[in-house]
Amino acid sequence: MNEQGEPQSRIVVGVDGSPASIEALRWAVDQARGRGARIEALIAWQYPVATGWSVPLPPVAYLADTSRKVLDAAVAEAVGADGLVGIRAVVVEGGAASCLLDAARGADLLVVGSRGHGGFTGALLGSVSQHCVQHAPCPVVVVRHARS
Repeated sequence: MNEQGEPQSRIVVGVDGSPASIEALRWAVDQARGRGARIEALIAWQYPVATGWSVPLPPVAYLADTSRKVLDAAVAEAVGADGLVGIRAVVVEGGAASCLLDAARGADLLVVGSRGHGGFTGALLGSVSQHCVQHAPCPVVVVRHARS
């Protein structure tokens, strides 16, 4: 709630530690300042699925902890010491696109980077950003990093 007792608007931002996602978080922070909104910065992780020949995989706790560290570093890089915007950092297990779409329910805006850490570096949009644009329950902003 804001000072007038009205619900505070919410901006959901997808973060994976890539330059585009950090740029998206910076953009969202600027928007949140102007709107008096709060930010929900979200990183999603999935336990790798292996078929056939299996290799040793790290424990689930390691994957969640690593995701938390990536998210915290991205928030620190994008926001710095600015405490003017409320940021809720969320780590969830699941596919990035589906977790972002779930988090975007009831949000005023969903912000994603144009490309994350996927393998198709020449693509204009990554698979997660494209899926969010096509299926989100709220407006979506795709932020392109200068070198993306």
